[in-house]
Amino acid sequence: MPAPGGGSSTACATALAASLVEMAARFAGDFDLAHRVRELRVRALELAEVELHAYEPVLEALRLPRHDPERVIRVEAARTAASQSPLEVAEVAAEVAEMAADITRAGNPNLAGDAIAGALLAEAAAQAAARLVAINLIDGPMVNQAAEFAGRAGAARARALS
Repeated sequence: MPAPGGGSSTACATALAASLVEMAARFAGDFDLAHRVRELRVRALELAEVELHAYEPVLEALRLPRHDPERVIRVEAARTAASQSPLEVAEVAAEVAEMAADITRAGNPNLAGDAIAGALLAEAAAQAAARLVAINLIDGPMVNQAAEFAGRAGAARARALS
């Protein structure tokens, strides 16, 4: 049975962050930015749905008997596949955080708090999604890429707060 977990929660947090940034961009009259961040919000919501089922193959593989020679291969493949969506969440969240930083600096000062909240939420989502990838895979290129996205989100949050 699908259940919301860390992955879908990070995607929902990304969508909420994008909503705040979209609102700030619209009020600032930056309709191009508002349109781009809206697309990211929609993608984050799609990823929340994907994440509801992403870990099921891992659980199925873990249920195989420990002596089954296919178990290790299937668990590893399932963990890699399950890491695709949180990796994308980390990327989307980093982009949202960067847009939040941009609109915080150039937008309506009365909406700076909303844009900053968006940057903080997006960074938290990127950090959590990157951690999910690292937990699933321990190391490797996807883990490094997720950490890079989380770093970008952190840098954007710092810009938004400065």
